[in-house]
Amino acid sequence: MELIDGKAISEQVKKEIAQEVAQIIAKGGKQPHLAVIIVGHDGGSETYVAHKVKSCEQVGFKSTRIAFEEDITEEQLLSEIHKLNEDPDVDGFIVQLPLPKHLDEQKVIEAIDYRKDVDGFHPINVGRTNIGLPSFVSATPAGILELLKRYQIETDGKKVVIIGRSNIVGKPMASLLIQKGYPGNATVTICHSHTKNLKEVVREADIIIAAMGSPKFVTADMVKDGATVIDVGTTRVPDPSRKSGFRLTGDVDFENVAPKCAYITPVPGGVGPMTICSLLKNTLLAGKKAIYK
Repeated sequence: MELIDGKAISEQVKKEIAQEVAQIIAKGGKQPHLAVIIVGHDGGSETYVAHKVKSCEQVGFKSTRIAFEEDITEEQLLSEIHKLNEDPDVDGFIVQLPLPKHLDEQKVIEAIDYRKDVDGFHPINVGRTNIGLPSFVSATPAGILELLKRYQIETDGKKVVIIGRSNIVGKPMASLLIQKGYPGNATVTICHSHTKNLKEVVREADIIIAAMGSPKFVTADMVKDGATVIDVGTTRVPDPSRKSGFRLTGDVDFENVAPKCAYITPVPGGVGPMTICSLLKNTLLAGKKAIYK
């Protein structure tokens, strides 16, 4: 069993991005600029945004954190998005999800200029990804592809089972893995809450991608020997022994599943760090006008 070290790979990717940014600036080019909008005080969201701001510093990006109270109106938020769309200095920006219930997430996502949508959630980017055109690819699936590449995990003709059909992970992941090329050319099945004989379906997989947000859902009896397991889940589980009062738990019963695997990602330290790297890569592409002029 080999542990897929997302933390180590993310540091490697950040160094590569930092070198490119240094070269751009040395040649008189513009420093890439990422802006992040956060609404309310959700603990998880605040932690993610802090990581994103810190990562921008590490690679030489300019970053702007724009925070609003939970009671911001939809009209006010859309107005702020419009300002960022029009700001020539901002190359890319994201609105940290989830949003408070009174705000329409889809409406907010669609208000972002797709040429600055470095999260890859806008329907134009989703559509372009789907048909294999250059686009800002959704950050978590892009991070998973990077891990598969860097560990040279074979995908050609392999059976991939994705558990979870979200717009953020499940659907784009399936779309990317069936594309021609590497990592791709896989035979992909998406499982969800209505899948019959789910254990039997998952047990056939060469690669399992667990992304449903259900702690320790994937158990050892669902995994065949020699499978690769990618755990996207990050659920806060109470843990009085920790200073924070909680620990992060994945969708995979790591202790019991790991001995059966060829490769497995831990939680934390697996997919999470790669998601931020993908966001940085998209911002660099946006700054270079590499996808959209």
